[in-house]
Amino acid sequence: MQQFIKDGIDSGFVVLDDVLNLYPEPEKHVPELDALFDYLLNKKIDVFENVSTREEQEAQKSTQELEKELESMIKLEKGESLDPIKIYLKEIGTYPLLKFEDEISLAKRYENEDEAARKTLVVSNLRLVVSVAKKHIGRGLSFLDLIQEGNQGLMKAVEKYDWRRGFKFSTYATWWIRQAITRAIADQSRTIRIPVHMVENINKLYKIQRRLMQKYNRTPTIKELSRALEMSEDEIKNLFRISQRTTSLSTAINDEEDATLEDFIKDPNQSSIYDNVTNKFIKEYLFEVLDTLTPRERKVLVLRYGLEDGKPRTLEEVGRQFNVTRERIRQIEAKAIRKLKHPSRAKKLRGLM
Repeated sequence: MQQFIKDGIDSGFVVLDDVLNLYPEPEKHVPELDALFDYLLNKKIDVFENVSTREEQEAQKSTQELEKELESMIKLEKGESLDPIKIYLKEIGTYPLLKFEDEISLAKRYENEDEAARKTLVVSNLRLVVSVAKKHIGRGLSFLDLIQEGNQGLMKAVEKYDWRRGFKFSTYATWWIRQAITRAIADQSRTIRIPVHMVENINKLYKIQRRLMQKYNRTPTIKELSRALEMSEDEIKNLFRISQRTTSLSTAINDEEDATLEDFIKDPNQSSIYDNVTNKFIKEYLFEVLDTLTPRERKVLVLRYGLEDGKPRTLEEVGRQFNVTRERIRQIEAKAIRKLKHPSRAKKLRGLM
């Protein structure tokens, strides 16, 4: 480890494969890897990975080839249209690919604050972003979102690229692109954040799963995945478990209405206001305060919080009783609560606590 760190400090960068060689089973050493990456970041030691010949060839594919390849993959993403993707691919296909000497020349110009050189470095490598992003389809973000995040990583790579080190820009940029995408997947697509190193393993799992599905024309078994990835069956099951996405209570029910899951789901553990108002005097005092509201506002609060029968209603249920939309009930409720916060009423309510 000491020699590894020393080499990184001397050269200013390390290769990801060398990092993972220190921990052959990275999913079992997440804390250690996180600490190592934080240390490298603090020491301003870049981490990049070698780009395979296959990856470089994919980045050089024509727009037509990319469209054909993506068409079947995008079908995995419900609701995502291929049309805007085709338009984007057509646009970036107009930018010529760069030779190594072109990259060096542009990097030198950018060092002298030539913004045009910076822009050329970015736009000429947008196809590299697409080639990396397509490997993460189906992982919680739309394809265009993956591209957008990858483009952020590409621009960061342009800022940090040092041509004096002698490696191709695509070699350096691929790490930053993939890092940006995997972090976005971990941070944006789920409520519970998964460490980036674990996300890499999940990506490998789904990549192998898709490959075996094409080979066997069926969903591969846990045993087959375990053999292909050289992991135990328990580790495969654990990766599937942690890769499951959480569902937000704010998730829309359909496109026609703005109803969400929280409008239909009651929390069985939530204390009923009715249960807390068992004392007859307190209940009467509370209703005296509610009587200062309009009849409709009073009725909405009574139904919403179950003040009479101990049975709280959803916005949808109250809306049906008033023959109005759920949103209208929400507005009435919000207005009523604002009134209750008025000092004259709030003082009386505080007396109940």
